[in-house]
Amino acid sequence: MEQNKIIVFGSKKIRRIWHNEEWYFSVVDVVEVLTDSVNARDYWFKMKIRVKEEDGFEPSTICRQFKLQAPDGKMRETDCSNTEGIFRIIQSIPSPKAEPFKRWLAKVGYERVQEIENPELAQERMKQLYELKGYPRDWIDKRLRGVAIRQNLTDEWKERGIETEPDYAILTAEISKATFGITPSEYKELKGLIKQNENLRDHMTDLELIFTMLGEKVTTEISHKEKPDTFKKSKKVARRGGSVAGIARKETEKELGRSIVSKHNYLPIKNKIK
Repeated sequence: MEQNKIIVFGSKKIRRIWHNEEWYFSVVDVVEVLTDSVNARDYWFKMKIRVKEEDGFEPSTICRQFKLQAPDGKMRETDCSNTEGIFRIIQSIPSPKAEPFKRWLAKVGYERVQEIENPELAQERMKQLYELKGYPRDWIDKRLRGVAIRQNLTDEWKERGIETEPDYAILTAEISKATFGITPSEYKELKGLIKQNENLRDHMTDLELIFTMLGEKVTTEISHKEKPDTFKKSKKVARRGGSVAGIARKETEKELGRSIVSKHNYLPIKNKIK
């Protein structure tokens, strides 16, 4: 399970981290959502002073600091609070968004409890989303399996001390280039994906997904076995893992008489629900 996640309220992103069997949310992100402040960090700083003076309550006492990924990709200490604490903080923020945000927050917490008790619910929700977009079950099964393999890989990288998205992107590019001969950004360009938020894997064919999974799974196994202790060593492992999938891809192409790497999308882009 991915421990650090980003969720979205409206169009705003909220960082959160799973700790001691509950979610802790970035207070600054919540403040930005409710106030639309251009400087949410400054608002939070001044708010703590105001609340302490007016109510004799120190908001920091219901917060903990966790390292969350900042916009620059670095992990930084961030004030976070659990659901109960966030509700208390919301009370001190005059905002018309407070009530809908409370309902949303309660729903987020409830869904997470359900998924902990029955992890299949999370997968079932993803299946339903892909079905609505028009994907068949057999493709969806591969896509979800790929999600699990990718998660295992990022967990392994974290064990090796690699935590930032830019580093993940570099390692992923190494696997992709060794597997397919092109990086993910080049792959997106080949498929005509011009929007930054378009997920390349959602546009892959069955075989493209299969070889992606193979490269990432082999990389995970090699890394787990050898335990590379530097980023440079992890890059070499990523290249080796991708090379195994690359060799298999080339042999498959010989048998099929066509390229696996395709400019086509599994479903036409215009038919996808945005």
